[in-house]
Amino acid sequence: MTTEKRFRLWQWRTIIISMLIYAIYYFVRKNFSVAMPGLTAEYGISNTSFGVVIAIASLVYGFSRFINGFIVEKVSPKSYMALGLVLCALANFGFGFGVDLGYMITGVHEGPQLVNTLVLIMGVTIILNQYFQGFGFPPCARMLPQWIAPGELATKMSIWNASHSIGAFSAVVVCGLIMTNMGADMSGDSSVVARITANLSSSIKGWDTMSAADQAAKVTSYAAHYGAWRWCFFIPAMIALGGAILCFLTLKDSPQSVGLPEIEGTSTGQSKDGKKGADKAFLSKMVFRNKWIWLFAASNVFVYMLRMGVLDWGPKFLTEDRGMDINSAAWSVALFEFNAVIGTIFAGWITDKVFKGKAHRTCLFSMIFAVLFLGLFALVPMSPIVSTLVLALSGFFIYGPQALIGIGSANQATKDASATANGLVGLFGYVGSALSAIVVGRVSDMLGWNAVFITFICVGIVGVGVFLAMWKAPRDGYKRARGEE
Repeated sequence: MTTEKRFRLWQWRTIIISMLIYAIYYFVRKNFSVAMPGLTAEYGISNTSFGVVIAIASLVYGFSRFINGFIVEKVSPKSYMALGLVLCALANFGFGFGVDLGYMITGVHEGPQLVNTLVLIMGVTIILNQYFQGFGFPPCARMLPQWIAPGELATKMSIWNASHSIGAFSAVVVCGLIMTNMGADMSGDSSVVARITANLSSSIKGWDTMSAADQAAKVTSYAAHYGAWRWCFFIPAMIALGGAILCFLTLKDSPQSVGLPEIEGTSTGQSKDGKKGADKAFLSKMVFRNKWIWLFAASNVFVYMLRMGVLDWGPKFLTEDRGMDINSAAWSVALFEFNAVIGTIFAGWITDKVFKGKAHRTCLFSMIFAVLFLGLFALVPMSPIVSTLVLALSGFFIYGPQALIGIGSANQATKDASATANGLVGLFGYVGSALSAIVVGRVSDMLGWNAVFITFICVGIVGVGVFLAMWKAPRDGYKRARGEE
């Protein structure tokens, strides 16, 4: 077998396996959004409380990506990625047993004292989980540019970035099935039905305007699967443990680790003389004093406000505002993610074939179309089916920038500083995610879901402006790294 053929086999093996491993991270991350309606029904936890927890957790994840971007430059990416999955699994088991821990602490099975303790436990375990989630992407940001040349990075990493959507799609479908097929049937217990009715009536805007039949159907759907939300944490945790084993046994960190040469034209001088990664001066030059990295970071705030707003809150606003049941809502958000897979790959192909690898230009046009479809969703009355289709089309365009910001940052910083650059850019993204959580939670409680989408439109317009400011940026930073510009 020729060296070139052997390299291609290892390259695609690395892309596909790391895609699968990173998709598994989403099973122990996006399960919470599907479990939220059940937690509201059973314990009366408000959108504002969820918003605060999600916001803090998002900031923790952003800082985790930033910190681990530095660490992973010096350690084995595959080992670090496997360790993260194990720790996420443990945190998810902790969340699933949250009510039991709450009972052990308070000595009561229901009431404000238990709910407040549960929210505290929820916050601690979700925050820990989000920190451990930061062990997932930095190793990939470090590993993949070792295997993929700059001229094809957008296309192939866009294929890899579909792992975000594949993971989120799979997680919400599996957890949606769990929520509608597992748990105890308590629909015959009048005290449980009364408690769920009281919780839903106080948490859902417009509950009083719903027909009695619709109210009864919604209450019964939760009572018939009481406690199903626990399995949204237990089952993904078991999947994560299997993923950790697969990651450790099958991935390789770089071509050199299997006796293959470095990719031609990507030498930066940082891998010579026994050095494993970039030094401080190189990181300063390629990341912290690079204006294009900072513009990518700023743009990521607005992209993540849109992306995480829909992904984190999708099941909730579709059940509360568009009249869907939890299973239909989960499938709608899954379709958003499925369409995002196609959009991500299309955006990568357009970047390399039309814009010659300049990811920021594709981001500009993608953001414009994302705003248009979100505006259509918010401002034009439509049936649940049409709502689902329009939301899916917005996902097609939102995920283009989400993927390409990381790809563009990796190219601008070069392969020897890509993890640090993505850590910085990711930190800003999760500032956006935290802002989204707080804004969505508060605005939905005060003004309703339609006001949330009007807010999204304004956010998207600002994002368009940031991408426009990057129009003249180069494709990559290898000339800058070698002092040629």
